[in-house]
Amino acid sequence: MFSKNASQDSIKTQGEPTTLIAEGSKITGDLIFNGNLEIQGSIVGKIISDDDNSQVRVLHGGSVLGSVSAPNVIINGHIKGDIFALKHARLASQAVVEGNLYYNTLEIERGAHVAGNLVHELPATNVSVLAQDDISKNSKA
Repeated sequence: MFSKNASQDSIKTQGEPTTLIAEGSKITGDLIFNGNLEIQGSIVGKIISDDDNSQVRVLHGGSVLGSVSAPNVIINGHIKGDIFALKHARLASQAVVEGNLYYNTLEIERGAHVAGNLVHELPATNVSVLAQDDISKNSKA
């Protein structure tokens, strides 16, 4: 009944609240959310989530004019602005991104377009650079 692709479109977000911007709807202003955000309409403004498990999905026909910052970002619509996917980013076949994409892990399907830079960023760790240097010096001795 469900295709394999449908199950891959979400990242373990069961039980989280979902906010839907329906087709034909337009929001102007910044949007701060927790849980899941699905965009079929359009948003002009920043989209921000600090929730570690949150997910933004820009569906085919959906658009964002502004930056997106969330742990998980799945795009199959149009985003004009920078994207900060702190954990995972997925660009589906109809995705159009006009801006830089900062990511930890990335999936890109054939047909997706990016007019900007892809910047791989590792998550922050508790180990300082000095401590890493000391470890590598001690291992050589």
